[in-house]
Amino acid sequence: MNITQENIDALNAVIKINVTEKDYKEKVDKILTDYRKNANIPGFRKGHVPMGMIKKQYEQSVRVDEVNKLLQDALNKYLTEEKLDVLGNPLPKPSPDFSWDKTDLTFEFELGLAPKFEVNLQPKKAITHYKITADKKMLDEQVANIAERYGKMKAVETVLKTVNLTGTFKNEEKAIDKKSTFKFEKIKGETQQKALLGKKIGDVVTLKTKGLFEDDHFMQNILGVSHDDAHGLEVEVNFTIEEITETELAKIDQELFDKMFGKDTVKSKKEMIEKLKEDAEKQFEQQSDQQLLNAVTESLIENTKFDLPVAFLQKWLATSGENPITAEQAKEQYEQSERGLRYQLIEGKIATENNLQVNYEELRDYAKGYIKQQMAQYGNMNPEEKELNDIADRVLQNQDEAKKLQDQLISQKLLTFYKENVKLKVKEVTFDAFVKEVYK
Repeated sequence: MNITQENIDALNAVIKINVTEKDYKEKVDKILTDYRKNANIPGFRKGHVPMGMIKKQYEQSVRVDEVNKLLQDALNKYLTEEKLDVLGNPLPKPSPDFSWDKTDLTFEFELGLAPKFEVNLQPKKAITHYKITADKKMLDEQVANIAERYGKMKAVETVLKTVNLTGTFKNEEKAIDKKSTFKFEKIKGETQQKALLGKKIGDVVTLKTKGLFEDDHFMQNILGVSHDDAHGLEVEVNFTIEEITETELAKIDQELFDKMFGKDTVKSKKEMIEKLKEDAEKQFEQQSDQQLLNAVTESLIENTKFDLPVAFLQKWLATSGENPITAEQAKEQYEQSERGLRYQLIEGKIATENNLQVNYEELRDYAKGYIKQQMAQYGNMNPEEKELNDIADRVLQNQDEAKKLQDQLISQKLLTFYKENVKLKVKEVTFDAFVKEVYK
């Protein structure tokens, strides 16, 4: 067997494999001999069927199978030994004069080669790394929400602006018949509010749905209508008041601190606010890190220039699936996936050159940490090491779960690398400013 490579250009090559009869004859003859030993053909004793008959019936298919096995092994070995970095898989190149009747055979395969490029980690414009802070307004709102959440509900006789209302909305035309609870302050419009103020349990109030609540999605849930009906709904509903309550706010005292954080962990309102700020900013850090990862990814794609073997990749996409697709469909699929492919190549180069790959022990430790967090949510704060190991091993036997955890760990490694090596500028913002600036 002889293998040669012809480079068409920097991104495309053709591998030619010449297979001679001596490469496969011994194996084919052995298989045919085994067939003859076990063949049951009427008129012949088992093991005494003429070899000519066996060859006539089986030789061609056996030879095709064995040659294809040889080709696959030879291709894989060649790509590995020559350290060829290919995209997709080798594509068989049709030959007009090919025939399986020949004893010596020649096969050609097209290759798409990965491009050579350098990664620029220092773009002209520094990438913004947001540090999201919990401002006074947010913390004051959190304290107020906590006081309400831990407060006690008490019944009141008449509707005031501070109450919670429970009742049933009805409208025959739209088949509305929904019991809901909501805060009075959610009602919008002075006319609608006046219609409710001072009313008592058992009173029926007619309200107009247009502008009844500030948010149509909120109204969708309260009235029990469809998403489409909620938008622009203009009907009258009868609201029967069934319960009026008011929240007696909890005192911000040691009893509340102990309920929230554990006994004597927090001992003053100031310490409580500091703890709330710390917890909030820890959660914000995850959002900031994800935004940074997205921003660096976009920057690397935009600032790392290289060509791809586009024609080869489109041809490969057209033929590689279970069901072949048209050239037009393959082109569309390629255009949709090109940016992802570019980043995959960039990420792979960064990971290889900076030793950011993940080994099994690292993945196992990461899985154990993830499992430990999950178990803590259900009250198991100190699982035994053997239990963690057994669960981690079972999880990693699931290829989908293992891939998901591996991707998360690689993202963590890349994020740490980017923070240390990419040109960044830190910008301190409130959460509202972050949302406005990043998601516009």
